[in-house]
Amino acid sequence: MHIKRSTEEIAANRARYEEHQRKGLQFAPKALPGKSPVPAPQIANDKIVHCEVIPGGWYWWTSIKENETLRVSLDAGFSTVSLVSWNADDPSERLNLPDTVKLQWTTGLGKGRVIFSDMGKVMFSVTEDSSGAHDVLMGGSTAASNAKRYGDTKTRNTRDNFLIVANKLGLDKRDIPAALSLFAPVRVDKDGKFGWKPELLNGADYIELRAEMDMVVGLSNCPHPLDPNESYAPNPVTVTRIVAVEPAADDLCRIATAEAVRGFENNAFAQA
Repeated sequence: MHIKRSTEEIAANRARYEEHQRKGLQFAPKALPGKSPVPAPQIANDKIVHCEVIPGGWYWWTSIKENETLRVSLDAGFSTVSLVSWNADDPSERLNLPDTVKLQWTTGLGKGRVIFSDMGKVMFSVTEDSSGAHDVLMGGSTAASNAKRYGDTKTRNTRDNFLIVANKLGLDKRDIPAALSLFAPVRVDKDGKFGWKPELLNGADYIELRAEMDMVVGLSNCPHPLDPNESYAPNPVTVTRIVAVEPAADDLCRIATAEAVRGFENNAFAQA
């Protein structure tokens, strides 16, 4: 369906775009911090909304409120955790990794970065991260990738786990975005080939993602397709929802790059 826009609306959109462009050209990106220290600090009991341990091979989904933080931690040993998310009020808005990479000019997701939706808004801010070893390019495992790696052994995979999550939420496979793989030390070499770099991991790694809107988040605890371990042996993973705290005006994730600033302006514009 073609939507005809008024001359005034077109002019307003053009002015907004040109203002974004002007700010971007004048913006000096802020230096990002180093990795968060391990082990992760303890969370006071009164700050915990909910804590869940996802067994190896399984999935979990949860609602999360704006300004709450989701900590994913490898308390029981190494595992890769895949993550997808949807706007709780409008699930047609979802995680968008291509835009997250494109808008920030990097595949390196770590402390100080943000994660975008497919509507140009910020879904998560990475407020703590001990490794920076996350894969934004390949996605999670499938039945085919598991069969190739583990043979005829019956194993669970991320694609099927997220199909289950989507169905429980009244969604279907068309609604599942490309998954972010946490604790997957994937890097691309000069020839454009994907490689697994375990030296990027620190042991007992964790990441904290602050929600920048109300969301539904799905997680899957299955090995990454490039994981060199020939045995299917993902360890349990701890996921903790932490009470909401209003970010400071000078919060690094909000001001580090011009792209992040624009993303948060889009968040505010949508709430107006």
